[in-house]
Amino acid sequence: MAANTLRFATAGSVDDGKSTLVGRLLHDSKSVLADQLEAVEHASRNRGQDAPDLALLTDGLRAEREQGITIDVAYRYFATPRRRFILADTPGHVQYTRNMVTGASTADLAIILVDARNGVVEQTRRHAAVAALLRVPQVVLAVNKMDLVGYGEREFDAIVEDFAGHAAELGLPGFTPIPVSALAGDNVVERSAHMDWYGGPALLEFLENVPVGVDPADAPVRFPVQYVIRHGDARYYAGQLASGSLRVGDRVTVHPSGATSEITGIDVLGRDVDVAYAPQSISVRLADQRDVSRGDLITTGVDVPALTRDVRATACHLADRPLRVGDRVLVRHTTRTVNAVVKDLGGAAESRANDLGRITLRTAEPLALDDYAVSRRTGAFILIDPADGATLTAGMVEISSPD
Repeated sequence: MAANTLRFATAGSVDDGKSTLVGRLLHDSKSVLADQLEAVEHASRNRGQDAPDLALLTDGLRAEREQGITIDVAYRYFATPRRRFILADTPGHVQYTRNMVTGASTADLAIILVDARNGVVEQTRRHAAVAALLRVPQVVLAVNKMDLVGYGEREFDAIVEDFAGHAAELGLPGFTPIPVSALAGDNVVERSAHMDWYGGPALLEFLENVPVGVDPADAPVRFPVQYVIRHGDARYYAGQLASGSLRVGDRVTVHPSGATSEITGIDVLGRDVDVAYAPQSISVRLADQRDVSRGDLITTGVDVPALTRDVRATACHLADRPLRVGDRVLVRHTTRTVNAVVKDLGGAAESRANDLGRITLRTAEPLALDDYAVSRRTGAFILIDPADGATLTAGMVEISSPD
């Protein structure tokens, strides 16, 4: 992802004004097309509203518009002169926690919305826990509806203090609190004239300037092989370089076999190059005809992943069907898929949709795993039902024991 692109996710309890905040952000940053705004104005008039309901800019599903809630992850793409943005607008209901996991799993930043009248509620704490679990690098606490508490500094400070206590318990890194009124537009795109006690940036100003996470090219080399391309007697190993950089002449190790070789060629978009950087899609040639196949992981240096069949992780169950101890599943990790059995669910007999908890798996073949805290790409996996291919669970590796 380019350095001037920010991926961020929004989360908030029902009626905290999250969709209105996103709509205001899009509208005031002039990221709404004329026909989109016209459709929103028409829909608002049909509801008997005098002003356009900006929440409708994000609540695109008919069921959401009728109920006035968000029930699915809505992705929005917009840009300002300073930066491009990919926004994942996630649901607020507790039964859609899995959707927040999906939206925040690749985010550089999460905006957690709080109603200034209600303060930190149970769903706020749950959203903070998900952000901490997914190691989201940056968190914004947007205290909304400040107009309904008289733009009071005391109310804002009390909420920030309360949230800070929960953040510390969760191990959530520092967060940035911003007082806003999505309905009135205070501190969303332009700084508010109603809160002279607040000296920080408006929300968009912060989003435009916040540093994006560590450049994947600076991380240890992880190259999951997606395809093996045979051209005459030569073999090319293709895929997306997940992290690090590869150079012609590098000594590499192939996991799980442990075989070693040397890179003799790198191809990027049909061009021979001397070096490739994550997240480029590449194909590489090795000095000898090693038995490398789809699902293998190529690395360099001494900072290598743990090779294990015992997988311990934190997981969010995504499917409506429960996951039970003893179930046989498929584990998909990067480009590798292996059989496994569920050995433990944190002491529970089963895991149901939206449950967050511990999971222990025993795989039929070794996996080369990183801790999720180190690499969100090679420390994550999903569980698949071998009967019908349905996605069951998302997992974040915590502990892996070498075989």
